[in-house]
Amino acid sequence: MQVILDIFNFIGEQILSQYSIILGLVALVGLLLQKKPATTIISGVIKTVVGVIIIGAGAGVLVGGIDPLTKIINHVLGVQGVLPTNEAALPFALEKFGQIGSLVMVGGFILNVILARITRYKFIYLTGHIMLYVSLFVVIVLNATMGLEGWALWAVGTVVMGLYFTLMPALNYPGTKDVTGGERFSVGHTGDFSYWFSYEVGKLFKKGARSAEEFKLPKSLSFFRDTTSSLALTLLPIFLILTFFSWNYIVTEVSGGQNPIMFAIMSSLTFAAGMAIVLAGVRMMLGEIIPAFAGISEKLVPGAVPAFDCPVVFPYAPTALLFGFISMFIGMVIATILQVIFKVPYVILPGIVPAFFAGGTSGIFGNAKGGWKGAIVGPFIMGIVMQVGTSLLIPFTGELYDKGATFGDPFYATVGLAFAKVSDLIGKGGILGWIVLAAVILLTVFVFIMGKNYRHLDEPAAETAK
Repeated sequence: MQVILDIFNFIGEQILSQYSIILGLVALVGLLLQKKPATTIISGVIKTVVGVIIIGAGAGVLVGGIDPLTKIINHVLGVQGVLPTNEAALPFALEKFGQIGSLVMVGGFILNVILARITRYKFIYLTGHIMLYVSLFVVIVLNATMGLEGWALWAVGTVVMGLYFTLMPALNYPGTKDVTGGERFSVGHTGDFSYWFSYEVGKLFKKGARSAEEFKLPKSLSFFRDTTSSLALTLLPIFLILTFFSWNYIVTEVSGGQNPIMFAIMSSLTFAAGMAIVLAGVRMMLGEIIPAFAGISEKLVPGAVPAFDCPVVFPYAPTALLFGFISMFIGMVIATILQVIFKVPYVILPGIVPAFFAGGTSGIFGNAKGGWKGAIVGPFIMGIVMQVGTSLLIPFTGELYDKGATFGDPFYATVGLAFAKVSDLIGKGGILGWIVLAAVILLTVFVFIMGKNYRHLDEPAAETAK
């Protein structure tokens, strides 16, 4: 039995936790099923893995450029709040729940493939690090609210994750098709609820909506049309304003002795450099993985649709990305200030990383239906919702709060919060607990019955972008 556990643990922690390896294996299987020449297979696998590694490297540079901003905001607001960043919560989660979390991730992925095979929800979740984060979150909540351990925790967690991997990409597939012009893939990321919400809110502005990408700038400002330049110049004023409010703190605690003005400039440029790296990796990865995925669609899971990390949509609307990022961040700051004023038990700090990835992507989805207004309104509302929802979620995450960090993305503050509350009611037992459990089961069955009418997968796929 221990050998089996060790094998599953190895698969979960060493293979499936590596996003690049997962997609490399997908490319390998897809190309083998299509009986491509060995040279094409080797090249396709290598380019897929390298493309994903480039994305990860770029994300690391992004975080390195923006992380000091969170510390500065913390200082300016004068609070020691909870940091809503997945990477900050990860060490504790892995230390206490790493093994069972990995096993739940493996079981959930297998169930995802089975559901994609036998139902109309043909989505296969391929964002490895997000798969691990959500699996750990689910395990922590189930343990804290229902007291589940061992095989019971694995079984319930596997079912929950299998449903998550299958249904959340389905929620965003219509929006993704609008964003990409019909490409046959969806987004697999924990900003998912915010993407759907912003897309739906965007519909309120669809009449005469002007896309954020249509803004015509004077020739003297034409460099703003370039993603790298616009990102750097958007972040720089934010850094500079905060610098003047916390000059001494930056000198002694953040910049490592570097002049604060130069520190602000270099941090902005570093973030922009990270974004450029991410986009280069996205182009390389998509160029290989989408054609390879056709083999899996034809053989293993006919009609399968892959769900990728959110940066895959960045190239489609870079201006809307900026609008969404800034808008969600402003919403976060307003909500945090209100939490400080009203002295709520858990003050959630504005998270720059979730604001950029989740907020920026939400802006792209909102823009797809509602133009620049949709790119602003949806992310702004979700910025407030994130801070409030994350604060309400804290009591359901056991010992995690003591670490000063928690999982931070729109999913956790909305669907995750609802899941935690439902788990808590079931865990408390009694008539209400049984009613809630029955309602969850009936709702799940209803969703899959409705899946028979899920028409979006029947629409013809667009030709893969070259």
